[in-house]
Amino acid sequence: MLLSTELFADANSEYADADFVIFGVPFDKTSSFRKGSKRASSAIREASYNFETYNPHYDVDLCNVAFCDLGDIKGSVSVDGMLKTIRNVAEGILKDGKIPIMMGGEHSLTYPCIQAFQGISTVVLDAHLDLRDEYDGCKLSHACVSRRIIEEIGAMNYVSIGIRSGAREEYDFVKENDIHFYPTEQIQSEGIVHVVRDAIEYLNTERIYLSIDVDVIDPAYAPAVGNPEPFGVDPIDIKYVIQSLAPYLSGFDLVEISPEYDHGQTALLGAKLIREFIAAKGSV
Repeated sequence: MLLSTELFADANSEYADADFVIFGVPFDKTSSFRKGSKRASSAIREASYNFETYNPHYDVDLCNVAFCDLGDIKGSVSVDGMLKTIRNVAEGILKDGKIPIMMGGEHSLTYPCIQAFQGISTVVLDAHLDLRDEYDGCKLSHACVSRRIIEEIGAMNYVSIGIRSGAREEYDFVKENDIHFYPTEQIQSEGIVHVVRDAIEYLNTERIYLSIDVDVIDPAYAPAVGNPEPFGVDPIDIKYVIQSLAPYLSGFDLVEISPEYDHGQTALLGAKLIREFIAAKGSV
């Protein structure tokens, strides 16, 4: 069900003609520190009207890329119900041969998007490991999303980039299950070019789903997130990840912006990253 009255800028195609399909999910029921990501999709859409349609890096004008915006998806107030709704929406988009772009909402919403695929590898950009088996009594919490993803696709098909926080039990899980991740210190010492190249070689696949938890970015650039974590990644490095992975990407999401905690700069960054993805993938 459509909730939004304003759609993402330049999403002017009809669904039947679209190569990319955006949908928002205003849901933050399991958020653990600062709620408010349920308002992110509206803020991102508003911010999306700030930018030029032309992307000089790819020589792509978004006016010439076929994408549409379904608006915000209304689902159950329960976590289980909402995740089932998202999976159904994503499966429908994939069945029609299109690339889904999900705007959260909290990070738990990524899990059903990945479930909608068959045989997909996943790159998660995140400050947090999100590998708890349960959090606050909920196994589908945003703090458990990477654990659920790994259970779905297998550890060999998963990497995370930008990690700098996690409970001891999560780091124990990493060691016990050989989870592949890149902390910010490795990005700083080796450079994002080396990290992305290594991740692509490790996954050794032509189909990747990319999830961006915006708290991967340093809060100096993106303060309005649910769980801000200092010592983060530069937005330019996030742009490079999108650019490098674009040939492999079959799906994309951007989550965890809580827009009330700044004056719009984080939503602007989120909108720009979505536009960057569309331009990068559209140029492939």
